[in-house]
Amino acid sequence: MAPTVILLPLLTFIAVLVGGVTASPSLKKSASTVSHNLNYTQAPSATGSGRARIKHRTASAYGNISPKASRFSKAVKPTEATTRALKPTEGSTKPLRDTTFKPTPATKAPKRTTVKPFESSKGATKTLKPTVKWTEVSTKALKPTTVKPTLPSTKTTTTTVRFSTEDLNENIDKNVERRVWNTKKSEEPPVFECPPLGLESLKVKDSQIQASSYKRMGLGPHRGRLNIQSGVEDGDIYDGAWCAQYEDQNQWVQIDAKKLTRFTAVILQGRGSIWSLDYVETFKVQVSNDTIKWKPCMNGTEEAVFEGNKDSDTPVLAILPKPAVAQYIRINPQTWFKNGTICLRAEIMGCELPDPNNIYPWQSEEGTKDKLDFRHHNYKEMRKLMKSVNEMCPDITRIYSIGKSYMGLKLYVMEISDNPGKHELGEPEFRYVAGMHGNEVLGRELLLNLMEYICQEYKRGNERIVHLVKETRIHLLPSMNPDGYEMAYKKGSELSGWSLGRFSYEGIDMNHNFADLNTVMWDAIELETDKSKLINHYFPIPEYYTSEDALVAPETRAVISWMQTIPFVLSANLHGGELVVTYPFDMTKDWAPREHTPTPDESFFRWLATVYASTNHVMSNPDRRPCHNEDFLRYNNIINGANWHTVPGSMNDFSYLHTNCFEVTVELSCDKFPHASELPIEWENNKESLLVYMEQVHRGIKGVVKDKDTEAGIADAIIKVDDIDHHIRSAFDGDFWRLLNPGNYDVTVTAEGYFPATRSCRVEYEHYPTICDFHLTKTPKQRLREILAKGGKIPKDLQLRLRQLRIRKLRASTKLINQRRASQQRRARGAHN
Repeated sequence: MAPTVILLPLLTFIAVLVGGVTASPSLKKSASTVSHNLNYTQAPSATGSGRARIKHRTASAYGNISPKASRFSKAVKPTEATTRALKPTEGSTKPLRDTTFKPTPATKAPKRTTVKPFESSKGATKTLKPTVKWTEVSTKALKPTTVKPTLPSTKTTTTTVRFSTEDLNENIDKNVERRVWNTKKSEEPPVFECPPLGLESLKVKDSQIQASSYKRMGLGPHRGRLNIQSGVEDGDIYDGAWCAQYEDQNQWVQIDAKKLTRFTAVILQGRGSIWSLDYVETFKVQVSNDTIKWKPCMNGTEEAVFEGNKDSDTPVLAILPKPAVAQYIRINPQTWFKNGTICLRAEIMGCELPDPNNIYPWQSEEGTKDKLDFRHHNYKEMRKLMKSVNEMCPDITRIYSIGKSYMGLKLYVMEISDNPGKHELGEPEFRYVAGMHGNEVLGRELLLNLMEYICQEYKRGNERIVHLVKETRIHLLPSMNPDGYEMAYKKGSELSGWSLGRFSYEGIDMNHNFADLNTVMWDAIELETDKSKLINHYFPIPEYYTSEDALVAPETRAVISWMQTIPFVLSANLHGGELVVTYPFDMTKDWAPREHTPTPDESFFRWLATVYASTNHVMSNPDRRPCHNEDFLRYNNIINGANWHTVPGSMNDFSYLHTNCFEVTVELSCDKFPHASELPIEWENNKESLLVYMEQVHRGIKGVVKDKDTEAGIADAIIKVDDIDHHIRSAFDGDFWRLLNPGNYDVTVTAEGYFPATRSCRVEYEHYPTICDFHLTKTPKQRLREILAKGGKIPKDLQLRLRQLRIRKLRASTKLINQRRASQQRRARGAHN
């Protein structure tokens, strides 16, 4: 997830400029600097004030909404250019009609997966009694309702859903093959003779980059790195390129490789800015061993002049006619965009030559001792790797699909558990999701490596891994946006740029595509006078999100259905382009560009973020430089998502407000698409973080809510923790998990037809949960209903209890009537006097 920039005046201007204009299809897949520096695409109305002016904050990136849900007549579709949303056309996915998402013709789910829709009459959703066991995982789907101030408690419907095991021996559908991979063209990215020196990945230090001149510090040579992103303002210290102070052919930027290097190619890019258009059109290259004598790269008998950029964003590759061996390399611009100035971002491809003075070469080697498959895996190779892991560890792994992408690629999940395919009572469910943005590929490779690593270490008897597998049901989704990944993969790690593959094939940014439940919550809090009527969990999906005009990606639908099906406790979604861990809320109130917006579980979310950031080798390095335009070291590499930039419709917020699951976002690296040679060290940087974060699923309390008489588990019981205004619910068999920091807590459990129960539970510092079970007693009315439903005879103790309740109710109503009469008499006497 790239760091984005939000300017309300600019957005208002853009909203006015494009008002009423329909996007052309050609713009749907075009790259635009503006779209990557603007975090949302439509500003609120300039009229009105406060929350009344923006009561319906729903013009976010998940598409159009109905007039009932918003004042805005249209919402802006999040294509790579800032364009208006298109109505679904033939071949596009149909919008959602209920929260148990039904596959569309373009994205059919596996045949063995069945999702039964709601049974309704005159628009009313019936609540069905649960009839399935957790071996056939149940879906708790909430009724889509219009936003009501009081938000009455929502009933859940249990629907039988089973994610069937996938057979990866089956061939990919031929139609999908033709759509995704044009067999007439190469499916593989270009292969370079040498890897990048590491300007983009920051392996090359600032001190290794010098220039003939520069305009100001924010445009200094240290900013001349491929894909570096600018700050909010022109003139700040974090601008988007190196820019020379003078405009002549004597300007240059040079890189000290520190070692004798075989230079093979140069990759050039223009300035990253929403304000300026600057790029170099042609350039020369020289090399040196002492920075005094420079040797030009020759093309035969003439000095080579290389073609540069035609726009600011697209990386252009220039292969040297003959590899040059030296320590220094210099880029010398010759011509540049006539309305701009000399600005560039660059990467250098080169192979380090052996150092004859280093008698201990192994001391300088970087990487890992783990024997894993360190390379970039396209869709076909990913299938092969997952299949090999499953075959190596069939007793603890299972592969299933949660749905399909727009182009028909399956969203594969690797399940790791000592009992695959089943939810075990008391065992928490954990998930990692990667590849929401298809060009942020490191998370995808890390999850594939994690599958291999867990399998290998489990077979070796690694106690930590064995314990994790036996006590946790782990789900790994390595590619949420396989369509976007394939687009970026075909260009390769250096030439895909900053944006290609970020969005879905339809142009949807899935990081904004989930239902905006924050607005539902904040509007209810503001409008409701009786706070006791408010709910604070399991918020229903608003009606506009399921309307005919809603633009919801099939990938998003699949993930929401997955969330509703499995009672996940903890999750993280893996992104790239920065080094920081963000936690909810991701959306600010009143559309503020950035503002700290905490959840009731702020302290635990900060703990979760710190756990990952403090164990990540790069994030925890106090000497590292900022990636782009934010210095997250001052925040200890964690930040509230809304305090970075507001993200309406994020998966983190949706997960917290619609399910029991806590989720954070991990920005894994400055480079979205690291070169394959950097994957071993990236694995080593993140391995401990990935493991220790998973272990946090066992922190807090867990238990089972049971019927005191029958010992049967009670589903949908509400678990309340005093002083934390966010409840959770028990799963189908009555088990629950409540993530909490160490301390003493008073916990209350309520369920329909039962008396509430409260007990104190203490959470310790150890990595295991506190058992906190509850046995609830049925109310007399509930007992009576059940007896009458079975045609049984009412026992004497229940008859006596019901008689006592009737008498108590009669006394209370009589007392109330007498109080009203006395009050009326006092008012009458006062009026007479």
